[in-house]
Amino acid sequence: MSSARGAPQRVLAVWCPDWPPDAPDAGPEARAFEQVITVVAEFCPRVEVVRPGMCAIGARGPARYFGGEEALARKITDAVTALGIDCQAGIADGLFAARLAARVPASAGSPGVMAPPGVMAPPGVIVAPGRTPAFLAPYPVSVLDIPEFAGLLPRLGIWTLGDFARLPAAEAANRFGAPGERAHRLSRGLDPRPLTPRPPPADLSVQIEFDPPAEQSEPVVFAAKALAGRMHAGLAARGLACVRVQVQATYEDGQDLTRLWRHDGLLSALAVAERVRWQLDSWRAGQDARDGGPGAGDPAEASLVGGITRLRMIPDQLVRDEGRQLGLWGDAVISDRVARAATRVQTMLGHEAVMRPMLAGGRDPAEQVTLAPFGDSRPPLLPAGRPWPGRIPAPAPATVYPVPRPARVTDDSGTAVTVTGRAVVSAPPVRLSADGGPWLAITAWAGPWPVNERWWAAASGRRRARFQLVTEDENAWLAAVQDGQWLIEASYD
Repeated sequence: MSSARGAPQRVLAVWCPDWPPDAPDAGPEARAFEQVITVVAEFCPRVEVVRPGMCAIGARGPARYFGGEEALARKITDAVTALGIDCQAGIADGLFAARLAARVPASAGSPGVMAPPGVMAPPGVIVAPGRTPAFLAPYPVSVLDIPEFAGLLPRLGIWTLGDFARLPAAEAANRFGAPGERAHRLSRGLDPRPLTPRPPPADLSVQIEFDPPAEQSEPVVFAAKALAGRMHAGLAARGLACVRVQVQATYEDGQDLTRLWRHDGLLSALAVAERVRWQLDSWRAGQDARDGGPGAGDPAEASLVGGITRLRMIPDQLVRDEGRQLGLWGDAVISDRVARAATRVQTMLGHEAVMRPMLAGGRDPAEQVTLAPFGDSRPPLLPAGRPWPGRIPAPAPATVYPVPRPARVTDDSGTAVTVTGRAVVSAPPVRLSADGGPWLAITAWAGPWPVNERWWAAASGRRRARFQLVTEDENAWLAAVQDGQWLIEASYD
């Protein structure tokens, strides 16, 4: 959203606090935000989706049509609030400042805020044209959302965006590289990257046809990875990069559904594929709701006939490719190279040919790591952030056996050690034989820790008592007693 000369245009950002900043780009949160995008699109069809909970439009044209920026912001917030969703709107020069303006209560005074006399300001603020640098100056540098800068700049005595903006641009670029140059432009109220002076002569859009039409979103998302890779390769060959992309899906009945996506950094192939997933899931949710649901009657959510016949990606906003800076202690772009390699393997062998581990929850060590296809961002079935009482504390075992190994544990007389229902040990454990192996003396032990899982379900409920055992060969084991049987669940290094 910049002018041909590179100066920021007026941007209206819509922020819905019901969606947290770390809301995933796929799933129920993303699909639910589609109804907000549909409402905003009634005022301007070119809606840039920043993330679930935040979108933006160019304010100049719609403001002229709807009676000014104040009236436009009020109409949008009223329309979104009518859905039962909290909403704030901010208008400023450039997307970065508009996003911050949308998150400021109208009652909170801020430099450069324009409030017409006698007119109540909408939720959020409107920054007067040309006053964006003054508006940004008091904000802490943490709002740049660059993790390494959040701690580094304050240690150098740079606490606010105004402090950072007062540095010479050349010094910021020399000291902090390309990220520093972009952050310095944002601090001064400019766009993070200058646009290319003219559009490239070649058509850099890419597309793929589906025959027969794709009825499910999964094959389309899978194809989107390879399609985005082709688009980025075409841009790189011309020294360009893409920070905004238009995704267009054509359905069997001839309808074209389009969404414009923005990303603060370079869009990777995986990032584009995730946005395609969100786009398809949200449209499908609108289709499912047409029969009397919340989306019934909305033009943007009209009935779709058949599957998807074509997926097209158009690089809508281009910047000069500034290259990649390697990290001081290694290659900072290794993750991107891994993503490209994994995508190529998935293209050849299938979506589930490359799996990656994800941290999960649960009380059992085997449940705390789950495998998911590379590139999927679906949360695990057992979320990691929950309390999970009865879970073994850190450090986690180094090796977790997919199937627990049977074991025998005896006391000094050779009698099997047992645990009562009240977690009382019959005798101190003295010897251990794991999976039919030789007997080893137990030099240290801790426990028992009883766990009663899913007691309400007779089929899947179980009671266990866990122990940590150290044997004479200096190995440590996580053992459990269940139904009178000793099991080795994991081992420590």
